[in-house]
Amino acid sequence: MKGKIFIRSAHEADKDAVWEIIRTVIKKGDTYAFAPDSSRKSMIDYWFGQQKHSYVVDWNGEVAGTYVLQSNQPGLGSHIANGAYRVSLQHHGLGIGTAIGQHSLEEARRPGFKAMQFNMVIKSNQAAVHLWKKLGFCIIGERPNAFQHKELGLVNAYIMYRAL
Repeated sequence: MKGKIFIRSAHEADKDAVWEIIRTVIKKGDTYAFAPDSSRKSMIDYWFGQQKHSYVVDWNGEVAGTYVLQSNQPGLGSHIANGAYRVSLQHHGLGIGTAIGQHSLEEARRPGFKAMQFNMVIKSNQAAVHLWKKLGFCIIGERPNAFQHKELGLVNAYIMYRAL
């Protein structure tokens, strides 16, 4: 499948496509803390909430991925960014994850974030662990039994960090 990756700020008109990507990813219950039965409203409110910067990947005119940036903590911890990322299942393997990862690092610098931290990268999600290591993140901690994997039961999660 050939196409060009174009990443842009998400708009109101993207909400249905973003929801469809989120819905299909979280229903598997293997990579994100959001419950598989999370409602459209709760996910859209989260993804497009205040103090968040939401983006989509346009792949040949369709939304093929999305990510959101926010502060990892409020107040005196707000200089560290946090992000959440989704690529539609039919667009895996096309470099979209790498593209949005790189894009998010650039975008995080814009408002002055000094670093990025992911609080819960599921250890069994080796594709994500590999991607973030490739983009310069280090594992700075491991939380035992932090995630209730739909098939594997309780699994550990990494805290991953990268200075910007």
